[in-house]
Amino acid sequence: MIARRRPLTAQWTTLVPVLAAVLLALTWGRDLPAAVVALVTLVLAGAVLSAVHHAEVVAHRVGEPFGSLVLAVAVTIIEVALIVTLMVDGGDKTSTLARDTVFAAVMITCNGIVGLCLLVASLRHGTAVFNPEGTGAALATVATLATLSLVLPTFTTSKPGPEFSTVQLTFAAVSSLILYGLFVATQTVRHRDYFLPITRQGDVITAEEHAAAPTARTALISLGLLGLALIGVVGLAKGVSPTIESGVEAAGLHQAVVGVIIALLVLLPETIAALRSARRDRVQTSLNLALGSAMASIGLTIPAVALASVWLSGPLVLGLGATHMVLLALTVVVASLTVVPGRATPLQGGVHLVLFAAYLELAINP
Repeated sequence: MIARRRPLTAQWTTLVPVLAAVLLALTWGRDLPAAVVALVTLVLAGAVLSAVHHAEVVAHRVGEPFGSLVLAVAVTIIEVALIVTLMVDGGDKTSTLARDTVFAAVMITCNGIVGLCLLVASLRHGTAVFNPEGTGAALATVATLATLSLVLPTFTTSKPGPEFSTVQLTFAAVSSLILYGLFVATQTVRHRDYFLPITRQGDVITAEEHAAAPTARTALISLGLLGLALIGVVGLAKGVSPTIESGVEAAGLHQAVVGVIIALLVLLPETIAALRSARRDRVQTSLNLALGSAMASIGLTIPAVALASVWLSGPLVLGLGATHMVLLALTVVVASLTVVPGRATPLQGGVHLVLFAAYLELAINP
């Protein structure tokens, strides 16, 4: 039975990314009727599941923490492309798109994904165990990047409004790249063991023993299909975004809700992969995915948007409002208290999920 399921899985996870790419080519830049939107949504969901499968194949081949890094960076690169494309097409009305999307990614990853994974792992295994050294380093980097890029613009005075001047934006972009590069070097080279899963006795798990690693050829094919699936996810999400925008406007909701919905779609592959790792008691891998995604989202988006601002005609608003700054500060404090012991109970997972629910509620009803 298992032998039959594997070929079936390989078939649909190969076909769906190709189907998503073809559908994207056929629908790009066109107004879609309701029936086509429904079809696009189904293919979009299939592309998400396919991306998770291929990311896990690549992760199994290269091992941790490289596997988590592959998915985080791949998703973020496509996310950056989506943001810049929408900002080029949208003009002044998309001046806060980069800020809203990056902040949504931070709240989704640091509260939504982290909370779900801690809750699942602790309910299934008693407590969720992870390495506080690596997780603490990742959290400190996320907090610094978020503060420099999203909080400081609200208080600077060189330019009116919550915007950076050209010099300040350049500094924020270069600082983001440097910090992200330092973290990647720390995670993959100098202190790789800090980001590997650990046993309940605190021993580092250097290799998984339950299955043989896929061949290099299989991993390369999966890497290519992962990229194709992610392009399909983001491109199709962009295609249905006008329908989402119309629905949000008809419901009388705040425009930032559109950014939240798109961010949820883009981060869905990482969410599923992180939850699967949590179920296997590999919470460190889940946290690598969550915090790595938040870090990559800021560390790559801000430099890309800074570069794109050279030819963008509209303003670039990065500073958060007071409500969101309170949520960000509370998230950093709670996450720090969660990380320090190196283990978590369902209570910590529930606290993070409540913070995430508060963010969603305030996005819908500011």
